[in-house]
Amino acid sequence: MATEFFRAYGPDAAITISPRGQGIMEVFLDGERIFDKKGEGNIYPDLARVREMKKVIAAKIETLQPAPAD
Repeated sequence: MATEFFRAYGPDAAITISPRGQGIMEVFLDGERIFDKKGEGNIYPDLARVREMKKVIAAKIETLQPAPAD
């Protein structure tokens, strides 16, 4: 999953994958949770779910304004 995100967006997206103890795994995009393993039936995301997350990420990137040039 991390490889899919990095290949698609590199450093352009602030994506955090947070695996923690007790089976907790969450994915955050710019501070917003876009995946919660426990909240989605306690299963790891399959390729279809990863693609859904990539669409969310792409939509978020499209809405961002470019940083002003120095």
